[in-house]
Amino acid sequence: MITFQDVSKTYAGGGRAALTGVSLSVAPGEVFGVIGASGAGKSTLIRLINGLEKPSGGQVVVDGDDVATLGVEGLRALRRRVGMIFQHFNLLSSKTVAGNVAFPLRLAGVPDAEVRTRTAELLARVGLSDFAAKYPAQLSGGQKQRVGVARALATGPKVLLCDEATSALDPETTEQILELVSNLNRELGLTIVLITHEMDVVRRVCDRVAVLEGGAVVESGPVEEVFLHPASATARRFVMEADGVPADGAMVGGRVVRLTFRGEATYKPILGLVARETGVDYSILGGRIHRLRETPYGQLTLALTGGDVEAAIKRFQADGVRVDMVTETGR
Repeated sequence: MITFQDVSKTYAGGGRAALTGVSLSVAPGEVFGVIGASGAGKSTLIRLINGLEKPSGGQVVVDGDDVATLGVEGLRALRRRVGMIFQHFNLLSSKTVAGNVAFPLRLAGVPDAEVRTRTAELLARVGLSDFAAKYPAQLSGGQKQRVGVARALATGPKVLLCDEATSALDPETTEQILELVSNLNRELGLTIVLITHEMDVVRRVCDRVAVLEGGAVVESGPVEEVFLHPASATARRFVMEADGVPADGAMVGGRVVRLTFRGEATYKPILGLVARETGVDYSILGGRIHRLRETPYGQLTLALTGGDVEAAIKRFQADGVRVDMVTETGR
């Protein structure tokens, strides 16, 4: 559905390139995450998909169209197939909820009767049928974002772009919006590109993810692999921050390791067993028991001291637990 081929983007007078050598593809019907810190190039990347920006080099192809070659009419047609949800909602304060959702339909010249029917359907889908006559100032943040979702779906797009769509929301509302996005993906078969700086957002809804650093893709792949076994320093930093683990583990002694459990192994009482068998003491530095979409997983970062640390590591591995070395302090 979306292909980037060696794409670069440099703004006039900007010096360093916003994107450089970016190559990635997004399959039809998948939820593709793009994660990176502020300034990594995430927003530039997403604006290249709907033609708000043109690449300085390389090619961006969306649903068979080379975006940079499209004229005015071609871009209008593309943007009817590519909806977008914004971080700060971007609603029209002078229009009602229904008016905001209907706006792109009216721009497209859809007949009034069809606009009313379509608007009612979309508000029902996002749970806002009773709010049609209210104005944005009367809504909560989560309700505003639901209006944004409904508006993005108005023209029946194939692709939905989410630019930091949950970063202005509280955790409970974030969960609700992510569930709504997942349902849209399943029920409508939408291809979704989700830009975020939060690893938890990627974990909850994405199929695959690309990690951006300094305008370049430093790692990409299935969420399970990137989240559970990050290969790049950037991805490891995001994962460690999500787990609340200090990056260097320098405040503790012993060997700091990261254990990854998947499936049934997530719920086995293996820590106590290994400690008793090998005489190793452990301090839990951080971790979580959660799910990657439908798969249960656990990750714990431990400091192992005393006893036979090597035997403990081998015992974990023999039980199907992946062990990654974080650091060894020498104490």
